[in-house]
Parts: sequence; structure tokens; C-alpha cells
Amino acid sequence: MATDTAHTRGPTTPAEPGRNVVRVSGEMDLEHAEELRASLRAALTRAPAGSDVVVDLQNSSFCDSSGLNVLLSARLWALERGQNLILAAPSHQMIRILELTEADRLFTYVPGIPG
Repeated sequence: MATDTAHTRGPTTPAEPGRNVVRVSGEMDLEHAEELRASLRAALTRAPAGSDVVVDLQNSSFCDSSGLNVLLSARLWALERGQNLILAAPSHQMIRILELTEADRLFTYVPGIPG
């Protein structure tokens, strides 16, 4: 497994061998959507079928509809590959966006990074 960093604004995080983790730092908005999409696509492509891919949102400061759209697209890519996309450490604002759009029913999210 591997770690990618969607470097939106903030420090990059070194890879952790043996884990399928995408660490998001900064804002998930229109300006950074393509970078986030590329990081998620790379992680999903590299991860084995049937595995979990964790999106670490601990250092994400903001998410708008563009960021949510990227996460929803990544969820579909994961499902096509038999993978599970897990949102880890989402902020209160992120949880609120998920609830308002009823996307909370589509994602598994956990308070911290699993295992």
C-alpha cells in the first residue's frame, strides 16, 4: 500500500509504506480539484482490488461542491474496482456538507486513520 498527498495548501506528508492513504492538506475547492482528483485516481489505480483506500482529511481546511464532486467520483471509481473509499478525520464542516447533500449515506467515515 502507499500514501499520496493531495497538496492543496500546506505541508506535504511523507508516504507510509504498506497503506493506501491519500492525505489531503488545505482546501478542496475548484482551484485544487484536479490535483485532488489525480491523487485519488493514482491511489485507487495502485491499490489492489478489494482493498480500502483512506482519504485522510485531518489537515483539510475547507471543502466546496467541487471537492465533494471529486470525492463522489472517487467513490464510484472505487466501487468499480471493488474497493472501499473511507473518509478519515473529516471536519465538522465536511460532515455537515455530507449530511446536507445526503452523501453521508454513501461514504464510510471514521474519526481517525484506521489501523
